[in-house]
Amino acid sequence: MLKIYFGKHPDEIYNTAMYYANQYDKEWIMDDFARKIIRDIDDSEVIAPDVIKNNIFGTFGSTELSAGVKTLLLIKNLPNKIFNISNCGDNCAKYILELAENRDIKVTLHHFMNFGNDFAVKVINEGKRKVITDPVELLMLSHHYLRGNDNEG
Repeated sequence: MLKIYFGKHPDEIYNTAMYYANQYDKEWIMDDFARKIIRDIDDSEVIAPDVIKNNIFGTFGSTELSAGVKTLLLIKNLPNKIFNISNCGDNCAKYILELAENRDIKVTLHHFMNFGNDFAVKVINEGKRKVITDPVELLMLSHHYLRGNDNEG
């Protein structure tokens, strides 16, 4: 299940692009999930380990992927870390949920992310562990923790 902490968490990796640049393995992009997200989010194709091709940008290494793809790859390959998914656009939301289908993933979020209408996440601020399935309730909680005075936890 996806566990979201709204706001700054002491253990979060905030700058996922920098972390990716220093931690990635060139083989990460070779599996089916990586190929799928690179094709969908970055409109690019994996050619070989650390070689990606795009019709506009030509060939490039995986450190040049979008911040969203890098964050998804980090979550997939380092699931025990807490990554800031505010580095992702809403186009990454379905893949974040997919990664959390079969294992618990804890992330931070510094804005409201649109997960669509069919989702289940736990908001874990203040030690509360409430499962949210309603987009409006998630929006209200994000506002409460990110705009209110209750984002310390």
